[in-house]
Amino acid sequence: MLGELLGQGSGKRTGVRVLPPDGQSPKVEVSIQGSGTLLGHNASEFATYWQTFKEEGVMYGEGQDLYMTEQGDVAVFKGFGIGRISGPGGAIRYTGSGTFQTSSERLARLNSVAAVFEFEVDGEGNYSYKTYEWK
Repeated sequence: MLGELLGQGSGKRTGVRVLPPDGQSPKVEVSIQGSGTLLGHNASEFATYWQTFKEEGVMYGEGQDLYMTEQGDVAVFKGFGIGRISGPGGAIRYTGSGTFQTSSERLARLNSVAAVFEFEVDGEGNYSYKTYEWK
């Protein structure tokens, strides 16, 4: 069951790098940068994830996000998900899950939750996401 909205945001793809294949599957690394909220605090986000291409139109990916709030708090999210091509120009919709880690007192609640997310990127490289507590 979905619980509290933990964070949401949007931004832009900042880089793409082709990596050596994972077996027979092509592998790509993607970097993104944006802003949003995390537990109600305004935050900047920097992330890198890799994805492999599985059966036609399906991808598997893993990544890490670094969040920095306006108050100077830092949190890291590690996650994985399944993506599907959702439109022209490389538009993709990912759903997945992961966990946060932080030493911040303001964000400490994140250390004890499992999270699920919805992440969409359009053909121009603009992305948006929502992350929820998974109860």
